[in-house]
Amino acid sequence: MDPRSRSRITGLVLAGGRGTRMGGLDKGLQPLAGEPLALHVARRLTAQAGALLISANRHLDEYARLGAAFGARVVQDASGDFPGPLAGLLAGLRAAQTELVLCAPCDTPALPNDLADRLLAALEAEQADAAVAATVDARGQVVLHPVVALVRTALADDLATYLDAGERRVRSWYARHKHVEVRFGDERAFYNANSLHELADLEQTLDARPGRDR
Repeated sequence: MDPRSRSRITGLVLAGGRGTRMGGLDKGLQPLAGEPLALHVARRLTAQAGALLISANRHLDEYARLGAAFGARVVQDASGDFPGPLAGLLAGLRAAQTELVLCAPCDTPALPNDLADRLLAALEAEQADAAVAATVDARGQVVLHPVVALVRTALADDLATYLDAGERRVRSWYARHKHVEVRFGDERAFYNANSLHELADLEQTLDARPGRDR
């Protein structure tokens, strides 16, 4: 990505969940190849954005240390009841000093290196408010990855209104705005880990990828 485009984007690692399916563990701090999951994602986003934020609600000092190498700032949800990824996105949209935020969950360590390029191209071509990553599974079904997205920071007020009304569904919020789905060919780039078992499987999967880069 050229420097001018990068300067328009703030990367946002979403690491503010409860980790319920990991027994309450802080998912972003769980190790993958000897490093925290969130660190892998931070590297991917930093290479494609001009600034970086980390959305977290626990272990803030640890996330601050993790993000220090990238000049990242840690932001928290406005609400303390873990309302979901949209609350983390809102915190990022509020904190960003750029026109766009590139968000991704903390458990997607193999994101495409051209993620921002392709999302930005689609967003501008369609004059959309958000561009969302998608893949096609083995059955030919489109799989949307709703929290891997490029979103205009101008949507912050509308998102706050949506959350204040008690809404939490990511796709329903996108439906309020002009958005575009961008299909990527390698579904493995979006593999994530919701449990310790899935984390172990993810490490084996990534180790088996030809020419993988960390």
